[in-house]
Amino acid sequence: MIAIDLNFADFQWQYHISTTFFVCVIVPSVYYVYEKYITGRPNKYNKLEAPKKLVYPIPDEAKPHWKGKRLYPPNIGLRVNGEPQKIQSYCPATGQFLGTFPCISTDEMDHQIKAASDAQKEWKKSSFVLRKQLLKTINQFILDNQEEIARVACRDSGKTKLDASMGEIMVTLEKISWIISHGEKALRPSARPGPSSLLMGLMKNAEVRYEPLGVVAAIVSWNYPLHNLIGPVVAALFSGNAIVVKCSEQVVWSSTWFVGMIHAALRSLSISEDLVQLCYCFPENADYFTSHPGLKHITFIGSKPVAHKVLQSASKELTPCVIELGGKDSVIVMDDVADLKALSSVILRGTFQSAGQNCIGIERVICLPEAYDKLVEILNERIKSFRLGSDIDQLDEIDMGAMISDNRFDQFEEMIQDAVSKGARLLHGGKRYSHPNYPQGHYFEPTLLVDVDPTMKIAQNEVFGPILTIMKAKDINDAVEISNGTEYGLGNSVFGNDFAKCDEIAGRLESGNVAINDFATFYVCQLPFGGCKKSGYGKFGGEEGLTGLCNAKSVVMDKPLLRAFGVKTSIPPPIDYPIADDKKAWGFVNALNIASYDSRIWEVLKAFKKMAKGGA
Repeated sequence: MIAIDLNFADFQWQYHISTTFFVCVIVPSVYYVYEKYITGRPNKYNKLEAPKKLVYPIPDEAKPHWKGKRLYPPNIGLRVNGEPQKIQSYCPATGQFLGTFPCISTDEMDHQIKAASDAQKEWKKSSFVLRKQLLKTINQFILDNQEEIARVACRDSGKTKLDASMGEIMVTLEKISWIISHGEKALRPSARPGPSSLLMGLMKNAEVRYEPLGVVAAIVSWNYPLHNLIGPVVAALFSGNAIVVKCSEQVVWSSTWFVGMIHAALRSLSISEDLVQLCYCFPENADYFTSHPGLKHITFIGSKPVAHKVLQSASKELTPCVIELGGKDSVIVMDDVADLKALSSVILRGTFQSAGQNCIGIERVICLPEAYDKLVEILNERIKSFRLGSDIDQLDEIDMGAMISDNRFDQFEEMIQDAVSKGARLLHGGKRYSHPNYPQGHYFEPTLLVDVDPTMKIAQNEVFGPILTIMKAKDINDAVEISNGTEYGLGNSVFGNDFAKCDEIAGRLESGNVAINDFATFYVCQLPFGGCKKSGYGKFGGEEGLTGLCNAKSVVMDKPLLRAFGVKTSIPPPIDYPIADDKKAWGFVNALNIASYDSRIWEVLKAFKKMAKGGA
């Protein structure tokens, strides 16, 4: 106990402060506040790493009341008639023209990768203080310009502002904030136990150092034009790399603006803009990029057919890849779920956000019998009220936006009709939608398909669209079997009141990610993200995502105390070349192994004695 005496006239106050309370409560609390609000997230108290104020203009096309030229068939599409090396950008919700962009040539790819490599040679020496300041600058600009950034993403992808706020801005801010708070710790040299050998363990320290690879690449999909681009960029920069992002030809217009935002942040801190490059081209020219010897790592987000081509091309230079592909994510609903209305909100958000174009979107709801009919009734009533359109152009309230294109509408309708012909019930939607204000827009009706059988096409193939399928399971084992019964293994969820039972089910699900009584929160939590089976391999996100962009260099050294006294390891005379006595050399190594790894004390002592005699 620590006693503090204070005298006030005739009164003597004695305060007894528990040392245990001080150590266990006061000190950790001060440390938490310091880490969270002083050195962690961007804030006014952290002067050393304070963000710079950015001035970066918002494009006219993203401003309210913009009146752009509308495209009409056959001119609505990515290809420009007569100009095969130009990409046409347009708004998929309204058909409005956004611009044309010349494809990046192979010579330009060479130049981009060379410029990035030159810039990275200096950047890899940068301090974590500067890297945090860069990320805080980006973070603050996004916070200050949320609506404008959302409008850019919506204009190029057709989604709603709410979808952009949740699926683009919020998750991007979380990723940046997490890296600022925890990235340095993840990339510090990691001390390892070292050798288990008694002798070696007494003399050596071991650690792993994470060194930047150089120029890395990210080939990203179009469904989240902000987040899919910014996520790999901030991870690459914080780990000391340069990056070339190959965006989808579907979202060149917005990707160009988002990379310009990053360049503005780099300029504000006098950092070379060459660290971040943007590449775009049609698929027929992508092989040159993915096989480029200047790329040291590739992160690919896309489809399985394209992944095969990327991997085949990258194998020419043995470039390591992280592959994140599609999924057939399921939600298992137990009979004891108390609030099906609340659960229906999660299901609708997970299915229809961004018109269902989500890698970890809900593709299947697998419901146990007692909850099935009630859940179907609730979902059916709610889906009927959905309103479609472009909420950045309309005054009406909009629930769901457009899809990026209409090239899968035939497939959607065919799968739905196949399911209905085999016994499924179509309760709502099921076909493409011609919007009265935007007939050029790519809209598909929000669809509810129930009584789906696991053998139907729509139950086995990734939909990637606004189609909610409900399947009835006989019991828990049947639900798990249905969930695991596809070639995919990206994410799953399980909902129920009995946590122990839900936890047991989570352990049986064959996927890279599982959420219990929630959906997709494993992604927001910055855990390593990736799938298994045909959903890809490797991880990005979290600590593993940062260290995966590094060369993990193993380093062994003498212990500091030994170095201080000049003690060094050397080759013992009995086994030094030329071998003087083969029998003694063998005896010495035999004794060394016993001394190092035998658990019998007496045998260890005898081994030391034999070693002292040179193995005799």
